[in-house]
Amino acid sequence: MADSLSLDAAVAESRAHVEKVVRRNTGLFLVQAVLMIVAGLVALVYPLVTTLAVTLFLGWMLVFSGIVQAITLIANARLPHFWLQLVSAVLSAVVGLLFIRNPGVAVTTLALLLVIYFFVEGIAKVVLAISVRPMPNWGWILVSGIIGLLLGVWLMMNPALSIVFLGVFIGIQLIAEGVAIGWMALGLRKSVT
Repeated sequence: MADSLSLDAAVAESRAHVEKVVRRNTGLFLVQAVLMIVAGLVALVYPLVTTLAVTLFLGWMLVFSGIVQAITLIANARLPHFWLQLVSAVLSAVVGLLFIRNPGVAVTTLALLLVIYFFVEGIAKVVLAISVRPMPNWGWILVSGIIGLLLGVWLMMNPALSIVFLGVFIGIQLIAEGVAIGWMALGLRKSVT
């Protein structure tokens, strides 16, 4: 019984800390959300762009997204599951740099890299959503994590078709994460006022 109470207290303290950090840095979270949504929309609007151009574009978007996420996290190193979220941010930047550095090779390994990326992002977002529940709009984070996991599974099961749909899947994932982050930040901002 005492262990259950201490766990509940730890979860409540963790949730309160996340709420405080998001409220204090709403602007950063909203910038990240907008950048992710814009990148996702561009990926959806131009799915027929050459593979090389898509690889380079997505490489830069992943680098910038990872950097913004890492800056937000480093500024708030006491967040619960900090290291898991930081691994997610670093992975985003590293995958982006790999795309930029060698786009020809990246095209052939893009599906595998994105499977790993979608799985890590999905797990990181599901863990974050569960740890911040019942914050306003926490369900959006959970949904974005589940979408990432489902996209990873689909890419793994259909590697031959994945190259055709990569831009669409990345667009869906970026939009889902951007909406989740934006709704969480706006929900907490509105709950204060």
